[in-house]
Amino acid sequence: MFFAMLFVIWAWAVSVASPEGFEQVQSIMDGIIGKVIAIGTLSALIYHTLGGIRHVVMDMGHWEELESGNLSAKVIIALWVILTIVLGVVLW
Repeated sequence: MFFAMLFVIWAWAVSVASPEGFEQVQSIMDGIIGKVIAIGTLSALIYHTLGGIRHVVMDMGHWEELESGNLSAKVIIALWVILTIVLGVVLW
């Protein structure tokens, strides 16, 4: 996510500098590289959010045993993969 933020900051700076810069960023985002960056960034954000929700539930005293903790981790990874595929289909 850190490296994606470098691209986001660059894109914001270029796109607000001039109409030509906005068109440049728009053409990059319409291309394969822009879509891969967008899907990768949002995929990392989805995983981070799902992991955060899992840890909040664990902080409330659930899924703290080894078996349920492993199962919840597997469910989060499966959910992350499914949501990333759906996101890829929607964005592509």
